[in-house]
Amino acid sequence: MLLGVDVGGTFTDAVLATGGRLVAAKAPTTPDDQSEGVMAAVCAALKRAAAQPQDVRGFAHGMTVATNALLEGSGARTVLVATEGFTDIVELGRQARADLYRLCAARPAPLVPPERRVAAAERCGPAGVLRALEDPDALAKQVAELEPEAVAVVLLHAYAHPEHEQAIGAALAAALPDVHVSLSHDVVGTFREYERAATTEVDAALSPLLARYLRRLLERAAGAGLPEPQIMQSSGGVAAAALAARHAAFTVLSGPAGGAAAAALVARRSGREDLVCFDMGGTSCDVCVVEGGAVRETAAREVGGRPLALAMVDIHTVGAGGGSVAWRDPGGALRVGPRSAGAVPGPACYGRGGDEATVTDANLLLGRLGTEAALAGGIVLNRAAARHAVGALARTLGLDTIACAEGIIRVANAEMVRALRVMTVEQGIDPRRFALLAFGGAGPLHAAAIADELGMTTILCPRASGVLSALGLAAAERRATEQRTVLLTDGGLTDDALAHARDALAGAARSTLGGGDAAAVDVAYDVRYRGQSHDLTLRELHRPSVEHVRAAFEALHDERYGYRDPETPVEVVTVRATARLPGPELDVAGGGGEGTQRARRGVVFDGEEHDSVVLRGDPTVGDEIPGPAICELPEATLAVPPGWSGVVDDAGTIVLQRAGRRDGA
Repeated sequence: MLLGVDVGGTFTDAVLATGGRLVAAKAPTTPDDQSEGVMAAVCAALKRAAAQPQDVRGFAHGMTVATNALLEGSGARTVLVATEGFTDIVELGRQARADLYRLCAARPAPLVPPERRVAAAERCGPAGVLRALEDPDALAKQVAELEPEAVAVVLLHAYAHPEHEQAIGAALAAALPDVHVSLSHDVVGTFREYERAATTEVDAALSPLLARYLRRLLERAAGAGLPEPQIMQSSGGVAAAALAARHAAFTVLSGPAGGAAAAALVARRSGREDLVCFDMGGTSCDVCVVEGGAVRETAAREVGGRPLALAMVDIHTVGAGGGSVAWRDPGGALRVGPRSAGAVPGPACYGRGGDEATVTDANLLLGRLGTEAALAGGIVLNRAAARHAVGALARTLGLDTIACAEGIIRVANAEMVRALRVMTVEQGIDPRRFALLAFGGAGPLHAAAIADELGMTTILCPRASGVLSALGLAAAERRATEQRTVLLTDGGLTDDALAHARDALAGAARSTLGGGDAAAVDVAYDVRYRGQSHDLTLRELHRPSVEHVRAAFEALHDERYGYRDPETPVEVVTVRATARLPGPELDVAGGGGEGTQRARRGVVFDGEEHDSVVLRGDPTVGDEIPGPAICELPEATLAVPPGWSGVVDDAGTIVLQRAGRRDGA
């Protein structure tokens, strides 16, 4: 029996997988201590499965502890130790701005203010030591006077020459044995000191918080008789809790990464290698792309305006979820999100004291959600409360209540379409040749409208779509990544130099993972023409020669930018090795095979009410679902508008297609 637990902004989902059967449960997320909601969801799932904690053989967990702390700026009291003359590097940043014409846009407040930055008298260049480190013990005493909870050590060119960082780390460990220390060469290992410093600051500031959370979770799990949880990393693989506690920056996308792992699982089971995936929960919507059966990855990204120079799944998140609050802006326009009603009090229709209109309230008034049966988590929706909340907003906008509800849905959909365009059209991908995978508790409700906007003609809605991220956690592979900037060019770029860098990093990744030679290793190379400031990543090159690297780089450069330059030398900048141990193969169908109950109700689509079939329960393989219809799955609801029709495939996935199309993917 395998257990996956995913913490969302509104609900915490738990999935137990055993013998081809899935048992799922939801519990309200507990923001003050997420481990309480985790254990509540686990206990509910065990009760539904009539199982004992001792039956669980694997426990994988994705959470938002590090994410929330980073976005809220609530990290530990951190001191930065940097090379003399470079202590302000994170605050200086780069000239690039997210909005070109917003000259007064505020940047995130620095995690480490100027008074907690300490200069280290030392200097290394790319070729070696230029100035020896002076008295690391005295430096450690200076840091101790600032009473830190964590220390980030970022020295110039430490990616190539880490000796000074190691000496400072040893001195800090002796002087401050209970204080967390993050060394940049250990956290990042690549050049570009701004990104390396920013990432190391994040790691230092978040690690004490995450360590405290994981200690509580491990104590609760052990007390209940559960195995020690494996923690989902931003890279899309799980790792030991000890590694996560040591490097919190590795888990900033822990929650969304579970959805990416699930998307890859669905791609394998559905036989569709190209998917655009969106996971819409109670608070946010996460978008990723599966291409060639694999989730797209990136070597760096920004989270909350802070760069993270770490390998992670390529996910774009917007504040559009079922609990997103609708409001009128000063110009009189209807807006939705990013603020959410969250788990407490939740949407108005939850009957827990919320009085603001949300996306869930709008869906209820339009008939896409019903009041006849409880939602997952035992919530029975209150139509009168939804009507009161949406009606109050409608009066401020001069609309009737139903028109306002439709407007809320259209605005939320527009925000999600924008996110999907960022991940597809803006990156040279035509979404029309992809199928749309919709999951999360609210995702299938909005899938058809979003597909119409993007010209997509096929939608996949797995039976377990409402808890698919938790299922992805249970099925996730174990993974560890090591990266190092090598800067190989001209005479230094040889087959032997490539092999040495590759083998050293592959060995380090296997050692971190603990899988020995059984672990498969993928190696990626960041390559550029000499003189360029940024690089392209080459993947799937098995033990390449310099000739192979150059040929692959020039082909990719030509594809991306429309030209190649055979006269300019190439430079291998960074080598990245990822060791993987495969996860278990799980059934994405789940369900108990009870079939569906049928009813009818009026549902509003495109301003017109349609008498629609309502199917409630587990779908049966081969069932056909012509629109208009509503499928009330155990943990999610799927809307099938007029013009769409669906069929349940052998995996229990509902495959929707535009009327008259046999296969639009």
